[in-house]
Formats: sequence, structure tokens, C-alpha cells
Amino acid sequence: MTPHRLSVPGPAGALECVADAPTDDSRGVAVICHPHPQHGGTMDNKVVQTLARAMRQVGYRAVRFNFRGVGASQGGWDEGRGEVDDALAVAAALREPGLPLVLAGFSFGAYVAAEAAVRLPADSGVERLVLVGPSTQQQQLPAVADNTLVIHGELDDIVPLSATLAWARPQSLPIVVVPGGGHFFHGQLGLLKNIVLRAFHTIP
Repeated sequence: MTPHRLSVPGPAGALECVADAPTDDSRGVAVICHPHPQHGGTMDNKVVQTLARAMRQVGYRAVRFNFRGVGASQGGWDEGRGEVDDALAVAAALREPGLPLVLAGFSFGAYVAAEAAVRLPADSGVERLVLVGPSTQQQQLPAVADNTLVIHGELDDIVPLSATLAWARPQSLPIVVVPGGGHFFHGQLGLLKNIVLRAFHTIP
């Protein structure tokens, strides 16, 4: 099925989104947040697209979107605060009643996804967080649920693995470390996708 472009109302104006539905009935919605807007991050980032393909393959309606001020999304950079509001607005507009919600993100987007999960009530139906190369050095990530999938490259030169381990250690939160992986997982996007698929039990 061809990805569907749409616009949803956000707190600072319209937000540009791309939704990619599974071939069968959806098991929920996965909202995927992109890297830092001031460093070229958009919803078309390769890691974000990889996450979208993986979530679609495991049966979720995968939704990528541009934060305020990026692409056709209205508004301007808000130092992370408004970007969390953007993610919550997209989730509220596009999630399907009664079905679970997955929040995912890469780098700065992982921070946004984690903050959005904290802001939602406990009974909001958030099934899982998927955080790839989370921005644990520049941002203060909150504690997350113990079923959160965290993936980090061993040789990440943007966010050191040590920073993510320091964040995860007090939570006893396991980290999936990709040997030799950098921040953008060049040459390893297929492996990244398979790690997500395994976590959602579609690969033996």
C-alpha cells in the first residue's frame, strides 16, 4: 500500500505526516519521531523510515511526521517542549480507538517519544517504546517502562554508548548494542530492522 500523506492540527499549526498502513487489519498505531530539527532531522531520515517499515511489517499503522517548522509543518523550533506536544497531537489525531499505541524515535526523536509516553496517562494504551540511539547526553530522558526496546550503536560518535548505559543502569534497563554500529547505522539498517522485528516476535 502506498504511504498516505496527510496533515493534522498541531498546537503550533498543521503538522505534515506520512501514514503507512499494513496490508491486513492494523494491530495499532506507531508514531515515529525524527532526529534533531536543527541538525537536519526530518521524517525522511533513513533510520526513521526503517522504523516505519518495521512497524508496518509487524502490523501497525506507521506514522512519521515532521516537527513544527520542518518541511510543511507550521510553527518553529521550541527546544523540545513543543516538539513533545507535536508528537502527542499526532498520536491523538491518528491513533485508532481501542487499539494500542507504540511510540518510537531516533536520537532527539527518541527523547521526544520517551517524554510523550510520560505525559500520557497510565491507562492510555501505550504498548511499547522503541528508542534508537536515544539522545541521552544532550537531553534528560525520563525513566521508561521496563519493556522499552533501546537500540544503540557500539561506536556511536554522536551519542556515546556510555551515556545511554549511564541512563539505563539505574533502571536495570537492557540495551541492544549493535557491534560496530555508528549513530546512523550506515550499512546496518537491515540489522536494525530485524532487531525491531524480533522484539515484536515476527522472527523466530
